Amino acid sequence: MGPKHEKAVSRLTTALALEPREHLALVGGGGKTGLMFTLAEELRLMRKRVVTSTTTKILYREALSSPCVIVLQSDSSWRDKLNKGLQTEGHVFLARSLFDPDKVQGISPSLSDKLFQDQRIDYLLLEADGSAGHPVKAHAEHEPVIPASATKVVAMLGLEAVGKPLEPEIVFRIDLFRKLTGLNPGQRLTPSRLSRLFSEPQGIYKGTPVSAKKIAFLNKFDLLAEEKEARDLADLVLESGLNRIDRVVIGSLSEGKYYAKHLCQNS
Repeated sequence: MGPKHEKAVSRLTTALALEPREHLALVGGGGKTGLMFTLAEELRLMRKRVVTSTTTKILYREALSSPCVIVLQSDSSWRDKLNKGLQTEGHVFLARSLFDPDKVQGISPSLSDKLFQDQRIDYLLLEADGSAGHPVKAHAEHEPVIPASATKVVAMLGLEAVGKPLEPEIVFRIDLFRKLTGLNPGQRLTPSRLSRLFSEPQGIYKGTPVSAKKIAFLNKFDLLAEEKEARDLADLVLESGLNRIDRVVIGSLSEGKYYAKHLCQNS
């Protein structure tokens, strides 16, 4: 499955066209946490030094996908432990604090910017918003929280939403999504409507630093009955006017298979 004129790749680093050092901010719905930790593990196996975190919050059990978790608030020597963890494990998850019984608070954008200045860190991967497990989301006024030094902003969408009716179970912050797309409850989430999420100034790339490249990641293509809908959405996203999207990845994190389209391709 996937665009017939493109070869599937099994490496996220290839699909996302990563440079030797990157600061990635992940936004949207449809698998941000899975993408962050899958990419982190791929980079770790390539002997890169990776820090993962969030500028919002995630479940503590999800943070444990990293071989090393450091909580800043309860550890004054966290910087030394960070350096040691990167040397011994290659991947460290940073949390500011624990709250509730099962969640961790992430780090501030300013700390993220400072961390990326440390050349001992090759890749800094951050979740920059929350989607409550929905495949599609629109941003509230305070979202997303993207650090100024982010080099790439990866906006995600779960392809299982394509063709489904607009419902709260599918779209997080459904009222804001309706304002962006003009859809009413029950109407179908067509590729043309979903593409507005990527093209509108207040859409999924809101708050992206001017210097950051924009990538769209359309996940779970294995759940689509019609391959054409994923290709149509990818083409519409690339053609979006105000937001210059550098690359669209159609992929499946569960299958480890990815296809990339970028600006110099016309089909």
